[in-house]
Amino acid sequence: MNMTEAGTEERAGRREWLGLIVVAMPTLLMSLDVSVLYLALPQLSADLNANSTQQLWIMDIYSFMSAGFLVTMGTLGDRVGRRRLLLIGAAGFSVASVLAAYSVNVYMLIASRALLGIAAATLTPSTLSLLSNMFKNPRQRGAAIGVWYSCFMGGMTVGPLIGGVLLDNFWWGSVFLLGVPVMVALLIAAPLVLPEYRDQGGGRLDLVSVVLSLAAVLPVIYGLKETARTGWHSVPVVCVVFGLLVGWAFVRRQRRLDEPLLDMRLFGKRAFTAAQGIMLLMGIMMAGSTLLSALYLQVVQGLSPLQAGLWLLPQNVTMVIGSMLAPHIARRFRREYVIAFGLMLTAVGFLLITQVDAVGGLGLLVTGLVCTSGGVSVPMPLMTDLVVGAAPLEKAGSAASIMQTGGEFGVALGVATLGSLGTLVYRSELPHDVPPDVPAASLHTALQSISAAAEEAGRLPAAVGGDLFAAAREAFTSGLNTVGIIGAGAFLAMAIIAVTMFRQRTRPAAVEPAVAVDLEFRS
Repeated sequence: MNMTEAGTEERAGRREWLGLIVVAMPTLLMSLDVSVLYLALPQLSADLNANSTQQLWIMDIYSFMSAGFLVTMGTLGDRVGRRRLLLIGAAGFSVASVLAAYSVNVYMLIASRALLGIAAATLTPSTLSLLSNMFKNPRQRGAAIGVWYSCFMGGMTVGPLIGGVLLDNFWWGSVFLLGVPVMVALLIAAPLVLPEYRDQGGGRLDLVSVVLSLAAVLPVIYGLKETARTGWHSVPVVCVVFGLLVGWAFVRRQRRLDEPLLDMRLFGKRAFTAAQGIMLLMGIMMAGSTLLSALYLQVVQGLSPLQAGLWLLPQNVTMVIGSMLAPHIARRFRREYVIAFGLMLTAVGFLLITQVDAVGGLGLLVTGLVCTSGGVSVPMPLMTDLVVGAAPLEKAGSAASIMQTGGEFGVALGVATLGSLGTLVYRSELPHDVPPDVPAASLHTALQSISAAAEEAGRLPAAVGGDLFAAAREAFTSGLNTVGIIGAGAFLAMAIIAVTMFRQRTRPAAVEPAVAVDLEFRS
């Protein structure tokens, strides 16, 4: 056994580092799926005649279902085998991807996206919990999580580029087929290099808790989505209240069970709870701003999917670099300061977004996105290591599922609430900006969305259509600016919380610049 300064944990060998490559495959795939869908949304919406509400469901049903099933799948992986669950999820993801690619109507696509979300819920907890088994040395685990996150960011980097090429040359369904070869490779390689692990004393899965977790998460998300879109009405209020009551019952049941679906004792650790809260807020802000930014590039600026993907490339490259460097920077500087620095850099990026104009704002938007994405990439691997490292090995899947539930919940809320907020600002501003020569019927159509405004402007005489679209561009950009204001304030507050909640008692010891030691292959 190799000993380290950090403790007596066994160091990972050649098989573990090869296994890291395999574990990163589904991470790469899921980030590809998210990034290309933003670009494909205008095309598939036009082809399937999806209205604005259906577009939101296409985007967020994946995250809703994934969030609903993550807790169950994380615990299930601990009990039936993390590698086994990973393989089942990979096969299911492949089938659902084909169904999504060949959807003949919007309802089939939404259902396929729901199946993709359930399959995805098996993947991320399995990969992160396997990392905790493969890399017991804290220093190596930090480096491995940095690589894991870099693959996720790498998918976000190449996703817009690959998606843009596919959308310029093939139909929108081709972007969903990207995942099939990746999952086939995973199914072949995983049994060869990944260890199997299960909690032998985990007991049976409590099906009542499974039902309660779904009945708590899904109504709350639906209610918040409808509230953000249409305001406070009886149906969404009832859904939110019902979900919160079921959530209360779920927590009470977990505290009574000897083998709970969700180990509530993990939340007794201050840093663990703070990391969960910050990652939830980060998911909300980044998902919402990414959606609006993609629409800004393609509709307001009139870029093709490929051109939009190229303009998104710098921010994703920055994310890869940041997630790789963060674990090494945190060895030389206090962890809470490194996390706070990343959050403050993100706040600066959102401040830049508040200054973006409808005309000539492309460069400023890209600069703001580089700052936000680069800033976010710094705290994410550090907080992930904190969450995974805080849990005992037999609960690693459960801890990873809690973290990912918060992240998926944040993404779903971000698309729903901030997307709806942008729409609300757009609809509020547009009537004031439209010249009187625009027909009332055309204004009514344009109020549906910026995409509808662009289509309606093309059907009008050149002068009138130009006036309508110019007003729509200004109104949409006002919504983007509003999201920038909210994001700047939120990330500044998170930076202050991070310095307080993640404070280390001792300064990290200086270490030799030995990235090679962390990543070396040992037989």
